[in-house]
Amino acid sequence: MTKVSVIGAGNVGATCADVLAQREVANQVVLVDIKENFAEGKALDIWQTAPVNMYDTRVTGTTGDYSKTANSDVVVITSGLPRKPGMSRDDLIATNAKIVDSVTKQVIQHSPDAIIIVVSNPLDVMTYCAYLNANIDSSRVFGMAGVLDTARYRAFLAEELNVSPKDIQAILMGGHGDTMVPLPRYTTISGIPVTELISEEKLTAIVNRTKSGGGEIVNLLGTSAWYAPGASAASMVEAILKDQKRIVPACAWLQGEYGLKDIYLGVPVKLGRKGIEQIIQLKLNAAETELLNSSANSVREVMGVLDTMMAS
Repeated sequence: MTKVSVIGAGNVGATCADVLAQREVANQVVLVDIKENFAEGKALDIWQTAPVNMYDTRVTGTTGDYSKTANSDVVVITSGLPRKPGMSRDDLIATNAKIVDSVTKQVIQHSPDAIIIVVSNPLDVMTYCAYLNANIDSSRVFGMAGVLDTARYRAFLAEELNVSPKDIQAILMGGHGDTMVPLPRYTTISGIPVTELISEEKLTAIVNRTKSGGGEIVNLLGTSAWYAPGASAASMVEAILKDQKRIVPACAWLQGEYGLKDIYLGVPVKLGRKGIEQIIQLKLNAAETELLNSSANSVREVMGVLDTMMAS
């Protein structure tokens, strides 16, 4: 029996649960939410698609009863307030840190061997918060950001080049948000360097659009995205439970890699049954290294805010 619990039954969490169920990634998916009957209703709605979409994964929901999540193999934390127009991710830290703190402790109490994937914003710092409270190896606590960011980047490239997004491979690094570091040098279309297929001007425009990809949707919808984030988190769960050894960008705890230490930051990793099984170290040039260090400095500033909050 494989079991996945998704904490937070809002748009992102429910989408993640739905994708997991349809792909039959696990035998059981449990949705948890603090709002009375909300997770139960979402789970029931998803479960009733099983006869239509032809899957067997059992989806259930609970209002705050973490005993129902016991013995989960993977836990996805999506809890927290979504961004509103004009609100930065950093504005969310005070409220969402308290939520992630509480959720993580309850998750670990009932599933001490679980792998935790954090989706809550501000992503890098909420992953750090979960790590501090889980008190388990960092290979089992990481954040979903790069998978989403590269999905946006690849989607924009596919649109511009009029090619299948399936054939586009890409890596982004750094913090989740405006300081992310896209790497055109490591972007290919069926092995062809992207720089051979698109002008530098258009590529730069796509990179900039990717950096503000979340904000673009917030401005259009009045709230954060959910289809792409939910599906991105589900793909990471699938890589873990199926031991796929996928190379994806994830928010990982660095201990000297890229010259950075004691920081959660987006880097390419190998995902398998044990969680992060390897951090891939790319040979960055001077410009890329400078961008990565700048992104790391921005993340450290917000980590410092969390450290100060926890100390007081």
